[in-house]
Amino acid sequence: MKRACLGMLLLMLLWATSAFAQTRAVLDRTTISFGETVVLTIETDQGVQQIDYAPLQRQFEIGGQSVRRSYALVNGRASATTVFSIGLRPRGPGVLTLPALRVGNAVTAPLRLLVQPPSVQQASAHSDVFVETQVDASQPYVQQAVGVTVRLNYAVPLLSGQLDLDTPDTAGLQQVGEDATYERDIGGRRYHVVERHYLLIPERSGPLRLSGARFNGLAGGGFVDQLFDEARHPLSAASSGQTLQVQPIPVNAAQPWLPLHALTLRYLNQPASARVGQATTVQIEAVADGATAAQMPTIEIPATAAVSVFADPPQVEDQLFNGRPRTTLHRKFSLVPNQAGAVVLAGPKVAWWDAEQHTARIAELPPLSLQVAAGVASATRPQSVAPVEAVQSTLPQQSAPAARMQDAWISPRNAWLLLLLILIVSTGWGGMAGYRRHRARSAAHADVPVASRPVASLQQALRDGVLQDIGQALVQQAGLATDALEGVCTKLADPVQVSAVRQLQQARWGGGDAGAALQALRKAFSAGAHWRRTSQQAKSLLPPLYPE
Repeated sequence: MKRACLGMLLLMLLWATSAFAQTRAVLDRTTISFGETVVLTIETDQGVQQIDYAPLQRQFEIGGQSVRRSYALVNGRASATTVFSIGLRPRGPGVLTLPALRVGNAVTAPLRLLVQPPSVQQASAHSDVFVETQVDASQPYVQQAVGVTVRLNYAVPLLSGQLDLDTPDTAGLQQVGEDATYERDIGGRRYHVVERHYLLIPERSGPLRLSGARFNGLAGGGFVDQLFDEARHPLSAASSGQTLQVQPIPVNAAQPWLPLHALTLRYLNQPASARVGQATTVQIEAVADGATAAQMPTIEIPATAAVSVFADPPQVEDQLFNGRPRTTLHRKFSLVPNQAGAVVLAGPKVAWWDAEQHTARIAELPPLSLQVAAGVASATRPQSVAPVEAVQSTLPQQSAPAARMQDAWISPRNAWLLLLLILIVSTGWGGMAGYRRHRARSAAHADVPVASRPVASLQQALRDGVLQDIGQALVQQAGLATDALEGVCTKLADPVQVSAVRQLQQARWGGGDAGAALQALRKAFSAGAHWRRTSQQAKSLLPPLYPE
């Protein structure tokens, strides 16, 4: 029993392990200010217990470390993944290169880190608490994903507090990721930092006013001071607001509209040979800097008469990079050749708009060239089936006594027995048929529990483009009954999202334009649903550092 439980545990850990686990090193940020701390994360399948960080000590002060291990079972093959995390504090400003680190038999790639010199601090920076707000694009395009970073800096113990950022009238705003915490030195004073990230999606061209983030909280002294109310005092701070100039969609831009900072495509594996009738696999990776998963277009390999193409659902991962979204998409294709010889398939391509250079671009991969061998012929031909007449002719003929016995059984003397038997069988069969019809009608009209129907996530439903699935995902997020879209509208805080749900209702039940409704839904919910805050949600977002 214990072994069975252990096996089930290993299978469950599969979903927590990346399918592309090798050895890689990443930084949580690539640009920091001097005095801040950066986190280095190393993921490996080498099965090592520790890593030698000595090559980093020349440029960094090494802080806290952590180790996390997970296990996976993929295609019957077991694997283990270990994730090492370590805090690094630069010893000076400049462009620093983290050297390669040996991890078992593998070596990590060098990493680049820009450490900016400490800037002249404003007067607010010398106070007990102050707030900063940064955007990664001051002149974005309509529907471009803009990263917004809010930092709460405090130098005194906080008992409680709340950090807020209002949603603009002409844009969608959604918090992404978890809050990051670290420390930094400003003017010789140590500050604790809570860093929060938002995703801003402009919906209209022209000026976009983004108000400053606000903090309201309660500060206190040490443990003894907290026993007296006089030691507690309120704190408040706010960052300055700013105005973004949102540009319209260019007339020469390709559709679907995809504004990005960068887009790269690559083959994860590229076969060179195949055989007729046998599938071969191609895997493609797309990395979009500045896009959410809902904004990513479909990556396709076009089929031809010579090759049939079957695509698996894409695997999408959303991350934050320098305060803005980065989406990584993996998709697997099965190629089945239909004829022998040299076959060429066009590579995938995606049209996008370079938001930094203000120009249209196309990311594409080279064609796939396959040398297809002939299929393997069957070694034996199937035997032909004898005609029914021939089979019947081989059956032994009934003997005369047997025939006479049948004739004797169906004699007038036994006719009443035959009639009685027919009556009994007919009655029983009719009752059984009626029972089956009753069961079928009951099953057809029975209510199906909502929990028995699989409901896709909102982002997955938006990618698939099925209106019913999108409605079910919204209803599930709102905590309502099935198809209660009117209740969804009352719980949404964004009028653009409310309008999109109205279009969904019209398309499903009022004969509206399904294509227009799907496009409106993808635009409105690209950053997720923006729900109205309840009284419980309006409570403190920052946990007390010193509980009462």
